[in-house]
Amino acid sequence: MAAEKKTSTHHKALGWAARDNSGILSPFNFTIRATDESDVRIKILYCGICHSDLHLSKQDIDFPITYPLVPGHEIIGEVVEAGDKVKKFKVGDKGGVGCFVRSCGDCEQCEESLESYCHRAVTTYNATDYDGLPTYGGYSDTIVVHERYVFHIPDQLPLHSAAPLLYAGITVYSPMRYFGLDQPRLHVGVVGLGGLGHVAVKFAKAMKMKVMVISTSPRKQKEAIELLGADQFLLSTNEEQIRAAIGSLDGIIDTVSAYHSIEPLLGLLKAHGKLVVLGASKEPLQVPSIPLLLGRKMVSGSAAGGMRETQEMIDFAAEHNITAEVELIPMSYVNTALDRLAKGDVRYRFVIDVANTLKKANE
Repeated sequence: MAAEKKTSTHHKALGWAARDNSGILSPFNFTIRATDESDVRIKILYCGICHSDLHLSKQDIDFPITYPLVPGHEIIGEVVEAGDKVKKFKVGDKGGVGCFVRSCGDCEQCEESLESYCHRAVTTYNATDYDGLPTYGGYSDTIVVHERYVFHIPDQLPLHSAAPLLYAGITVYSPMRYFGLDQPRLHVGVVGLGGLGHVAVKFAKAMKMKVMVISTSPRKQKEAIELLGADQFLLSTNEEQIRAAIGSLDGIIDTVSAYHSIEPLLGLLKAHGKLVVLGASKEPLQVPSIPLLLGRKMVSGSAAGGMRETQEMIDFAAEHNITAEVELIPMSYVNTALDRLAKGDVRYRFVIDVANTLKKANE
């Protein structure tokens, strides 16, 4: 990808960063690249807190980490500067940024708008961009991104509760579409009722599917049914409930980010059923072969979707009034929020009110 002509000087930015694997975040001043002719600069208004932010800040998954690390890839803000060649956005538009800010643009994956699977994709934070500069995420006041990797946010979506759609939303929507788990009257299971899981239930119901929430927490049954509209709730520690549900599901979206056995989940699938794993953990996945062979079942993984599919997801969410259930927090609360997230104490996604609280938190 050819270098683009600079249209301004580098921008000063303010954020919160982890300096080591303690994962503790504190104020951090840094610079980001100039707004080039095909870039937009966004004033960040809101940023969701993802489990990935926790994993990477603490370096508790097998992935290279570069500190200082400014997390955040569920970003919504306002365009405050646009390069001369920008066609999709103008100053004042609302824009969103997900987990990628660059890709090679000409490989097979990029040509099919599957930029998230490009071998040269650049993540929104904890990466090095093509210009050699580190990328910093949405726990900060501003970001510069090529317009290809910015999404239009429809006016009818409330910005704070739409922010988690930029990662949690597309991470569940993409495998539903790709694996055909998006058809009316299919029976799907959603494992885990956290940041990803609760949005998965909303999308599945909007697609007119029958939804079973599978959880280790009996206290989540009431909200799964009454708030999110799930049809069934299965307590995964209850062997009687598991036996009663054997062979009942067309597919399962597994959102749990901690290690857990998938053998009982395979038993819940019908023949030809699909189990899609979305959560990352340090421990290797243990897949028993006999249930796969006898039922022609599939175990697969999925990451976030590409640019075209993500915009499709946002538009679908706007059409069906789908947003995340969020707890809006000030930047000064971010370390407490990460601690609570590690304990599963969030309903269902923390979102940082960046624009209104970042500067106060640094005083």
